[in-house]
Amino acid sequence: MGLPSTLQAWYSATRPRTLTATYVPLGMGLALAWSDGRVNVWHFLWATIGAVALQIAANLINEFADYQRGADALKVAGQGMTIKNAVLTPRSVLVGAVSSLLLGVGIGLWLVTQTGLPLLWIGLGGVLTVVMYTAGPFPLAYNALGEVAVGIFMGPVFVLGTYYAVTEQLSWQAVWVALPISFTVAAILHANNIRDMEADRAVNKRTLALLLGRNGAILEYMFLIDGAYLTLVVLVGVGWIPFTSLIALITLPEAYRLIQVFRTETDPLKLHPAQGQTARLHGRFGLLIVLGWLLYEVFVLFI
Repeated sequence: MGLPSTLQAWYSATRPRTLTATYVPLGMGLALAWSDGRVNVWHFLWATIGAVALQIAANLINEFADYQRGADALKVAGQGMTIKNAVLTPRSVLVGAVSSLLLGVGIGLWLVTQTGLPLLWIGLGGVLTVVMYTAGPFPLAYNALGEVAVGIFMGPVFVLGTYYAVTEQLSWQAVWVALPISFTVAAILHANNIRDMEADRAVNKRTLALLLGRNGAILEYMFLIDGAYLTLVVLVGVGWIPFTSLIALITLPEAYRLIQVFRTETDPLKLHPAQGQTARLHGRFGLLIVLGWLLYEVFVLFI
């Protein structure tokens, strides 16, 4: 296999379009820290590398574990699936997962020495989620806890962890301002589970979408998307996020279109693009919140 093909295989296995789930909460934590006047830029850069490494590890573990459990066998669409398609071997994916996990853990432990023990407990929760999401005796994604775990750890926990890494302070505000992106990151996973309902049912993968049934699953998708915009408006209203972050509301038409797709389509091949577009919505929505926040801080700086 030539080098370009190998690199393309690894690129696919890391599921790059999902990485906004890391970039967005990191940006949110940075924006809040800047508004509080305390930012260690070097810590932020290292935290970014470590967090991305952990998410890549989670994606590779997911790739390996789903293949081992047979969850990919009946899927006709989805990210990765490099093992199923015989592009990468299970062993190479597992080695990649462990290497990426160790890199993330190593950076995290170094940041603990530079900041304090609270970051250790925050990071430990993140690492356990990475490993237990699809691996171990009680994989969260196989027991209807995937959306909850992802919503918590790639929302409030990531924002709080970033905030602490760059300020060495804890803040309840960091937890609350993460709620809009917590909803949308959970929606990415839920969209994936709606698409894969029949394939998951065949291998007894108990996702929340299967427990709720198709109609209930669509209602949950609507709840997650609507909840993101509602909590953003509320947080702006109480003054915890600046009003300039309402620029993220320009993504509402895209959100409405995706809800209509999931309400009307059942073919996994047609739902697959909508799942990817849900990840794109999360990225655009979250980054616009961050951009609006940072623009506000720049404006305040010069008035």
